[in-house]
Amino acid sequence: MPVDTTPPLFSIVSPVYRAEQLLDELVARLQASIAPISEAYEIILVDDGSADGSWAKIQALAALEPRILGLRLSRNFGQHHALTAGLDLARGEWVVVMDCDLQDRPEEIPRLYQQALAGYDVVLASRAARQDPWLKQTASRAFYALLSYLTGTQQNPLIANFGIYHSRVIATIGQLRESIRYFPTMVRWVGFQQTTMPVEHASEGRPSTYSFSRRLRLATDVILAYSDKPLRLTAYFGLLLSGGAFLLGLITLLRFAIGQITVPGYTSLLIAISFFSGLIILVLGVVGLYVGKIFESVRHRPLYVIADRTA
Repeated sequence: MPVDTTPPLFSIVSPVYRAEQLLDELVARLQASIAPISEAYEIILVDDGSADGSWAKIQALAALEPRILGLRLSRNFGQHHALTAGLDLARGEWVVVMDCDLQDRPEEIPRLYQQALAGYDVVLASRAARQDPWLKQTASRAFYALLSYLTGTQQNPLIANFGIYHSRVIATIGQLRESIRYFPTMVRWVGFQQTTMPVEHASEGRPSTYSFSRRLRLATDVILAYSDKPLRLTAYFGLLLSGGAFLLGLITLLRFAIGQITVPGYTSLLIAISFFSGLIILVLGVVGLYVGKIFESVRHRPLYVIADRTA
């Protein structure tokens, strides 16, 4: 029997991590939401090195439904790397990106698609009433405020991965192969016609697998990958410190001249240490700008490794 190579209308891509108990409901709700629009769709589930039975569940679902494609990564590469693996295989004209924890409601997909048909390449879901704990929301707002300042681009804490994207947007994002991945920032960088739509945000269907240390590591990676302003601030701080040392040196020389300082060697030692400490920080900041750029360009490791797939 010939294999159907016609691209589907929709590709739904979802990274999976420790979600064995949620996959049946996720797939059922996706099918119920997409089928009234078109039967031409594919669901791509990427197991990001789960320690539970998520991969066995994906295999079972794929055996029952040929429109489900499962990937299993060789280890836990992280949500955005797993998302990249799924996007690299997506064939649909429209690609829906969503998490597997059911906070992103599949029932919102038809509304996102209708908005896209109004002439948009990207429709991002804005979580009007987030159901996350207060501490998580506060940390998210603080992170996005800091990221907005460092990157010079406005970041919205109500918007994450959930949205619908035209295939040409996904193809462009696929050309960005930097090792540190953060999908929302890449979407903003590629441009195209983008808009947002408020959606209902559900409570998470399981305890969060993102620990504080993992969130902190992701935030640090994103800031370092998409902004060199921390290095610039370091250089500015070194320059400020050198200027302060120069002024302090003048004050110290004046005090020495009027006899307020009588300890031999104190003046020259203080001025030298203060001035050259600031100068060293300034030089390190400038060198760090170049080293950071070189470091980004010379590493060419694969973004992910696929250990198994269902088809």
